[in-house]
Amino acid sequence: MRTMTVLLIAGLASGPMVHEAAASKQKPAGPQARPIALTGGTVHTVSGAVLEGATVLFDDGVITGIGTDLALPENTLVIDVTGKHVYPGLIAAPTTLGLTEISSVRATQDNVEIGDVTPSVRAVTAVNPDSEYFPVARANGILTALTMPSGGLISGLSGLIALDGWTTEEMTLQSTVGLHVRWPSYRVFDFPGADSREKQVEARREALTMLRDAFREAKAYMIAKEAERDGGPFHPSDLGWESMIPVLKKELPVLVHASEVKQIHAAIDWALAEDLKIILVGGADVWRVADRLKENAIPVIIGAVHYLPARRWEAYDAPFTNALKLYEAGLEFCIGERRVWLVGGGGSNVRNLPYHAATAAAYGLPREEALKSVTLYPARILGVEDRLGSLETGKDATLIVTDGDPLEIMTQVERAFIQGRPVDISSKHTDLYDKYRTRLEQVK
Repeated sequence: MRTMTVLLIAGLASGPMVHEAAASKQKPAGPQARPIALTGGTVHTVSGAVLEGATVLFDDGVITGIGTDLALPENTLVIDVTGKHVYPGLIAAPTTLGLTEISSVRATQDNVEIGDVTPSVRAVTAVNPDSEYFPVARANGILTALTMPSGGLISGLSGLIALDGWTTEEMTLQSTVGLHVRWPSYRVFDFPGADSREKQVEARREALTMLRDAFREAKAYMIAKEAERDGGPFHPSDLGWESMIPVLKKELPVLVHASEVKQIHAAIDWALAEDLKIILVGGADVWRVADRLKENAIPVIIGAVHYLPARRWEAYDAPFTNALKLYEAGLEFCIGERRVWLVGGGGSNVRNLPYHAATAAAYGLPREEALKSVTLYPARILGVEDRLGSLETGKDATLIVTDGDPLEIMTQVERAFIQGRPVDISSKHTDLYDKYRTRLEQVK
């Protein structure tokens, strides 16, 4: 059993202790008050052509026009971005943003629930809107994130959030995206203090039995409740099994965390047998089973690019070329920023998301594909392509203005808008920079 100081189900994790532990001083933006036009910049639509000297017009949080000859409403706020670049906001998936803050303060670690099977946990109910990690991520162009529960076998339900807002309700774009399952490892560890080989194999067998039993019980519950609605006997409601009904009906995907070859094959076999819609969240060995993933139309979220090879004999650049191999195999994929198959961790490195994509590009992935892997492709995989991921009329005005390519480490994000709202791109990092620059000026 895993331990936890607060219950995510009840949404108590965003209580006073968490807010006092770290509270960002950046003020959330209010609703868009009038039309805004970004004029004269280079507009990277991502889904289409790059437009030079174009205008992006948005009103009431939605893009209403993109082009070089737009008629602007009378009360439009015109912002000249000549010489700058306009991109859709980057999407981080998945993360624990808003659920973890200070690793040494247990009360701020709200991403793991008690128990191994907790399908009713909803991550968005525990998001701390005052997290210091939100402004840090925003400052590097990340405006949307999939935040997820961790730990256990069936961790719970992730949700899509915008990285600005006074409350979790304001930040939530989609409260439920998918159910997270962490597939047991097939590795046997022999380091000092590890259980015997037999115990490790038995623990894996018990975990897999628990997983199959959970889905069997959920399916029996669904059938029983449907029969009840048709006049059958009454069955008490169960929040856990109730939350799995959309998954069993394939209305929601199961995000299976698995990175080893055996894990991935076993997870695919299970998903096919259970007739589930799955998204694979993994890393090291994904490219080794690309053909089977393509055959079954299973999209992949690469956990990260910046990590060491999984085996001593593998090439040093195996993690860096993972995305390229998936692209060449014709697989649907996007890039995350961390090794999400590890339990725990925080949101401190979400800001590095564009550099994971940049490294993949440096090792062969076409630059346009690298950009799509952190914008359009995660939006498509998460089912929000109609709102996010590219600059198109009718989509949310969630975008950034930069002085260069956002995948380049020297590029600065100069403006950011979330659903048309101009958001603060300062952060604790910029505050400290300003503070100590002042000290240097005083010394001079």
